Amino acid sequence: MTIKTFFSHLLLLLVCQSCANTPKHHPWQEMERVLARIVPPRFPGQSWNVRDFGAGEGQDITRAIAAAIAACHAAGGGSVIIPAGEYVTGAITLKSNVNLHLSEGTLLKFSTNPKDYTPFVLSRWEGIDCYNYSPLIYARGAENVAVTGKGVLDGQADNARWWPWKGSREHGWQPGMSSQHFRPGSPAGRERLARMNEERVPVEQRVMDEEDCLRPPFIQFLDCKNVLIEGITITRAPFWLIHPLLCENVTIREVRLESHGPNNDGCDPESCQDVLIERCYFNNGDDCIAIKSGRDNDGRTWNVASENIIVRDNVMRNGHGGVVIGSEVSGNCRNVWVENCEMNSANLDRVIRIKSNAVRGGVIENIFVRDIRVGECKEAIFRVEMKYEKVVDGPYLPVVRNIHLENISCRKSRYGLFIDGFADRNQVYDVFVKNCTFEGIQDRTPNRITGAGNVAFDRVFINGQKIESANITNHERL
Repeated sequence: MTIKTFFSHLLLLLVCQSCANTPKHHPWQEMERVLARIVPPRFPGQSWNVRDFGAGEGQDITRAIAAAIAACHAAGGGSVIIPAGEYVTGAITLKSNVNLHLSEGTLLKFSTNPKDYTPFVLSRWEGIDCYNYSPLIYARGAENVAVTGKGVLDGQADNARWWPWKGSREHGWQPGMSSQHFRPGSPAGRERLARMNEERVPVEQRVMDEEDCLRPPFIQFLDCKNVLIEGITITRAPFWLIHPLLCENVTIREVRLESHGPNNDGCDPESCQDVLIERCYFNNGDDCIAIKSGRDNDGRTWNVASENIIVRDNVMRNGHGGVVIGSEVSGNCRNVWVENCEMNSANLDRVIRIKSNAVRGGVIENIFVRDIRVGECKEAIFRVEMKYEKVVDGPYLPVVRNIHLENISCRKSRYGLFIDGFADRNQVYDVFVKNCTFEGIQDRTPNRITGAGNVAFDRVFINGQKIESANITNHERL
């Protein structure tokens, strides 16, 4: 084989590998194909009212809910009804073919006693597998599960309960509080779990304890198929609000998420396939939507990407980011469509954000965004952070490629695009911005771009000035 033939074969191989992860059809036609596969579960018409199992208003109805779920599951499935009224409960575990339905006028308050979320269950905390407190609503290995209705789920977290576990004075922590392990901003449990991940400790040995103070997510469905969350309101969450993990065929629709505590992400699909998030209202203390796929060794070991995710027709207010990918994205992310969303708040930091670093790695590709209306955001319409948490070097360089932004308008922001890549290499490339108008851009350098290749502009206006197409690398700025 000649050298010329060898390089021709190598080039063909690289092209084929790249094409393997690229939608085969026009990107937005491909979205319609994915959408056709996302079908909410259907449940038998029979129902079980928790009051028939001893539930009463103002009472702890944990046992009544569990009994109703067990009866519903044993009978082949249906709906467990929580009628209008105010109730208190501890952890809820759903089973296959069960729809937990909150009637209009239902207020379901969750206990703030951590012991009501034991025994610990298999979970994942900030992208790392472990046994920890049960999520407030949990399912594992189930098919056809749902939480629906017009009722309210209230986690009752505040600066006196759950949130101080963050270790931040802003959220109620004080010296000497809870345990000797606590210190501001870095609870020992988070550090211990990270070491277990780094040292590849078997998951069955990663059993956290009360002193680790790792807050549970509100809703976590683990390894489930055919998931529906619809209509409900979620407020005052201890941690992340909705966390589908290793799930397939997920619909999250018309949910109102309002919670301003630490790490109060609205919806974090992690290592999930075929996900639809539509017509929801986000007003959060952290990212509105954060797409993830595991952290560091755990993410690479599972190697399950988040892919085929559709985000449309949502309203987003406060949050660190509107639609975010990362930072725990070691298992990769591909094929994400975001369209027809409204974002507007002086406390919304970014519109579209991608974040990772050279320890977490991950390939983020085929991200398509169009028809986004932004009143204002604090920092940037499009933000890429390749050195998240100030990690400047490492063995797993993330890659961000094939990003399309189209028909985005914004009235106020500091930057248009802010890409902070590696100055000596282009790990961010093929970013296409088309038919966008960014007004009220405040920085003298409206686009701040480092370590990126082939960033192209087509009919893009910033503060009334047309930005011409350009290939931008290393330290160049527009």
